[in-house]
Amino acid sequence: MNHFNLFPFSEYWWFYLVFIVFVLFMLALDLGVFHRKDHPVGFREALGWSVAWVSLGVLFGVGLYYYCLWKFPQEGRLLGTAGFNVRAQAHEVFLKYLTGLIIEKSLSVDNIFVFVVLFHYFHIKPMYQHRVLFFGIMGALVFRSIFIAMGSVLIRYNWVVIVFGIFLIYTGFKLLVVEEKPIEPEHNPIMKILKKFFRVTHHMEGHNFFLRQSGKLYATPLFVALAFIEVSDIIFAIDSVPAIFAITSEPLIVFTSNIFAILGLRAMYFLLAGVVHKFRYLRYGLGIVLMFVGAKMTWFHDIPILYSLGFITLVIVGSIVASLVIPQKSE
Repeated sequence: MNHFNLFPFSEYWWFYLVFIVFVLFMLALDLGVFHRKDHPVGFREALGWSVAWVSLGVLFGVGLYYYCLWKFPQEGRLLGTAGFNVRAQAHEVFLKYLTGLIIEKSLSVDNIFVFVVLFHYFHIKPMYQHRVLFFGIMGALVFRSIFIAMGSVLIRYNWVVIVFGIFLIYTGFKLLVVEEKPIEPEHNPIMKILKKFFRVTHHMEGHNFFLRQSGKLYATPLFVALAFIEVSDIIFAIDSVPAIFAITSEPLIVFTSNIFAILGLRAMYFLLAGVVHKFRYLRYGLGIVLMFVGAKMTWFHDIPILYSLGFITLVIVGSIVASLVIPQKSE
């Protein structure tokens, strides 16, 4: 795997800073303006936000392409080879970003399964679900940033690349052959840990995560659901972050594609929550994708990114279409 860095942090720290400020601004606009009052998010609103986030993510990729066209010719000394094809490199940067975005979006569907179960189990009303997901996304942004920073350091070592690749192959194989177990929050270790540190109540007071009863502080079901969401995202990040590093070793591309995918996760939940159970073959598609990127990371480094993007898109779309077209056997 080529570890040459087109966007070294020492020169692009300002890019990360501007991007983070932009993300925080969009999150503040989301919660402070568009969702200042608690309300159930309907299909039309979710569809509008989904289109907006996807469009914003793709536009960022297009902007990154044109930035590369402008910037790379000025950095010939860093690119290191005579006859460097600037347009081809900019095109490859865009394709790697887009592939990372598609992989992360696809893997995020697993998060939606978890959200549906958690909100149903803890009886979280639809009008409060957006607030829980909002703070869940905030935590996810922090944890993903930490994982990506760690991955950008570890990916320089070949043995780590091999370990990541084998882990992705193993994870993909498990999705293909191991039957998915139902989520049981009441038996989960997270619940036991929470009860050791917090008094937990079944009562909810508006959209508050904590409330006082008889002078004592209690965690509400909203906070418990939030804790489960944060832990589940950490678990999912163990798969998704290495999967994008299998496509590119550029931390900037991994970071931005990951963040844009996460930002659209809330809207995708409200859009798909009612039908996500129908995508029964999607987990097999994700398994194939993870095995493919694991093999690419470990052995087949030279597969062109355009072929990788085409294969991943074909598998994901094919598994969704198969889920909707092939009739489900009655149990």
